[in-house]
Amino acid sequence: RFNRHRRANVYARARLKSAMAASFGVCRLRFRALGGLDKCCLGLEPQTQVRFTSTTSAIKAQTENKTAKAAKESKTFQTIQEERREKAERSVLISCPPKINEKKFLDYLSKHGTINKHFFYNSYGANAVVEFSSRESIASLKESTNIPAVEHEASVPFKSRLLSLKWPGSQSNAFSNEQLQCLTETLQLTEENISLRFLVCSLLRDIAGAYFPECIIRPFGSSVNSFGKLGCDVDMILDLNGIYATSQKKVSAYQLKRGASERAVTQSILSVIGKCVDQFGPGCVGVQNILQARCPLVRFAHQPSGFQCDLTANNRVAMKSSELLFLYGQQDPRVRHLVFSVRCWARAHSITSSIPGAWITNFSLTVMVVFFLQQRNPPILPTLDRLKELAGPSDKCDIEGNDCTIVSDLSKITLQQNTGTLEKLLQEFFEFYGHKYPALSLFHQGKEQTKPETTALYIQNPFETTLNISKNVNATQLDRFVALCRESAWLLQQKEILQQSSDSPWGFTALLLPSVTSGAGVKSRRKRKLEPASSRIKNLLDSLKIKGGETVAKKGSANARR
Repeated sequence: RFNRHRRANVYARARLKSAMAASFGVCRLRFRALGGLDKCCLGLEPQTQVRFTSTTSAIKAQTENKTAKAAKESKTFQTIQEERREKAERSVLISCPPKINEKKFLDYLSKHGTINKHFFYNSYGANAVVEFSSRESIASLKESTNIPAVEHEASVPFKSRLLSLKWPGSQSNAFSNEQLQCLTETLQLTEENISLRFLVCSLLRDIAGAYFPECIIRPFGSSVNSFGKLGCDVDMILDLNGIYATSQKKVSAYQLKRGASERAVTQSILSVIGKCVDQFGPGCVGVQNILQARCPLVRFAHQPSGFQCDLTANNRVAMKSSELLFLYGQQDPRVRHLVFSVRCWARAHSITSSIPGAWITNFSLTVMVVFFLQQRNPPILPTLDRLKELAGPSDKCDIEGNDCTIVSDLSKITLQQNTGTLEKLLQEFFEFYGHKYPALSLFHQGKEQTKPETTALYIQNPFETTLNISKNVNATQLDRFVALCRESAWLLQQKEILQQSSDSPWGFTALLLPSVTSGAGVKSRRKRKLEPASSRIKNLLDSLKIKGGETVAKKGSANARR
């Protein structure tokens, strides 16, 4: 009997534990359901994520305030029904375009009155229920709504609160503009990446400082001109100008080793620094002394940062060119978006290349974009001559006989407002260079002139005006560039290209596909299948897709090569 009672007690305790566990399990499931919505939202489209996040917050708020509301409110059945009916009278049901931009949708409807609530749902397409604060808003919306004419069909002209919304043609332009903005955000250097580049220069200065304690190693080019792409090289200058400046103020003078020429001195300095980097530079590998180039340099890879580095000496004109491009990039945000778009387009079609040769360089393309923007009416960018006119006494700069004076105060630059969209400017760029061979683009005057030499393309260096920065480009590569400009301009004129599509690339991404028209004497323009040129371009196309009317893009890899 004692054993029977003992077994009964054990059995009762087990049942009690089981019931308590089940109760706690239900509680856990409920809280997981509430908290889990936030996790689920991470995989949803941005608009849906916002809606579910707000819904989750609403559920939590309702749970916390349930007791308080119950104490304050004790509405009758009839009161609740009347309130709901009155809200329905102030609401409209709208059939929406697919992947509608929620912000623009609400901005459009807000013109007719204050919106209390809204939500979206899918039933034979996207639909929205919008509750206004007053019935006058409904009347205003109806006034701006037309009765569509249906050919060969009879329809009843009844003005209900069941509406269909179709965006005007500018909607596609907005989406295309978002693509170009997204491209810049995807490819541009991040603050962290720029900081790492300056650190590499500082580490290299520790080595050069053994011979020249007062020297400074400065990054120039794409690392600082605001047009740098993730993965681009780090161009550096061994700046010895500070040493000369301080020495001139002293009464006594150092005895110096004389060189045959300034170029010979630069070659000697870089030769010594190159050996030090090769022998003593931690993480510096593959050091090459390229001293016979027009601009002598030391090239090496910095393994800890993953950068390919080029070191020159006293190339202060290049530093001033970087400042000029930075100034243009800060003048108008469309400048950077257009430069990144054109350079991406050029790389997709092999107009530019990381291998030295007869290809157009990124620097030449950037100058061509700047020159094009100077030709707009009204101009978007000022000419170099205008920047010299606006310069103050402290801006005066002469480097090796070259007048490198430009204004440093951006507030002095005033231009008549140009409201052209990015999509329109991109199309005009292709038309500008596709219907005439680029001749001499004078940066100073912003005018085209006859080429002074028999080269396929002549683009004047901004400060060293006797130099042609596109001297390497041959006629074949120029023909390809012009032909592709013409094709891209034609594509942007086709309305179906500008329409958002989930099945095929559209807008700017359609321009990244291989050329599909045949061109006389141009091998690269034979008919080919519409497929991405490479996996890199395919990934870029995927990153520029529009989801829920908002652009989604992954940050570019810092190891991607230029």
